[in-house]
Amino acid sequence: MVLANTQMKLICLALISVLALGACNNHPKERKSGQALVSVDGHEITLLQLNDEIKRAGIRVDQHENVSKQLLESLIARQLIVDEAVRNKLDRTPDVMQARERAIAQITAQAYLHGMASKMAKPSDIEIKEYFEKHPELFSERKQFDLTILRLASKDMDHELKARIDGAKSVNEVVAWLDKKNIQYSRNSVSRNTSDLPAEMAKLLQEKGQDHLIIVNEQEHGLIISVTAMRDNPISFKTAAQQIERYLANQKYKQATDAEISRLRSLAKIEYLNAKAPQGDAEKSNAQSSVLTPEAANNSNSPQEPVSEGFIERGIMGLK
Repeated sequence: MVLANTQMKLICLALISVLALGACNNHPKERKSGQALVSVDGHEITLLQLNDEIKRAGIRVDQHENVSKQLLESLIARQLIVDEAVRNKLDRTPDVMQARERAIAQITAQAYLHGMASKMAKPSDIEIKEYFEKHPELFSERKQFDLTILRLASKDMDHELKARIDGAKSVNEVVAWLDKKNIQYSRNSVSRNTSDLPAEMAKLLQEKGQDHLIIVNEQEHGLIISVTAMRDNPISFKTAAQQIERYLANQKYKQATDAEISRLRSLAKIEYLNAKAPQGDAEKSNAQSSVLTPEAANNSNSPQEPVSEGFIERGIMGLK
């Protein structure tokens, strides 16, 4: 199933390959001895391409031999579709040309920033230990919260319901009232610890304790959150060290990226040529685009990175 999905993804992405490769595929590539695996109408598929696909698919080393055969056939299928797209001049349409330029700009910017990241010093053992000791709430004093979450439409989160929540002693009382009023809702149970949650929410949950109800605004939905259980869930320095190192490395990377973009802006002549062009705060806009975020930064786990549900970040409306 994994192999079939990988093959299907490669075939479905064939037209996307036109964006970056279409202009280059008008002429056969020069043969590189020992590198070419297959020739498709004069266009070679190389060992380098195959290895790149294996790497991107995240295939384990012990699976390379079996998976490489299917990936090679998928690359052949992709090349056939790319060639046909080029013959139909899809690579010359305005949308495709603009998308190709964007892809090239992304790849070039990421290559530059990857180069910056590779030269940065790793967080020291002292820095890692210091972060661990300064944030006991995330590690040595970490708490685990079992939460009950009621989700309902924002239109139903009226004054009458809020008054009922204020007077309720438990989430079950609210559930009984919702059922009586025939108000539609969903009920879920989740478990989160203080390292999963933003500091403000973790502190609030800990201060209010069990059976206190918290209302969270989610634009189209309202959430009623109750702590059903809370317990100690410490994590040792040995266990946390690698996670902290990745987090600190990301912080250093972001600071270096912000500084570099500020430096480049100071050297460049930037003119807004159209009055309708949005002009944001340059200081706040540095390095916030995903275009400028290399994979290394995206793959880290911040000690305070929110996970799942997505309800925490949307702000607390009120609480009991």
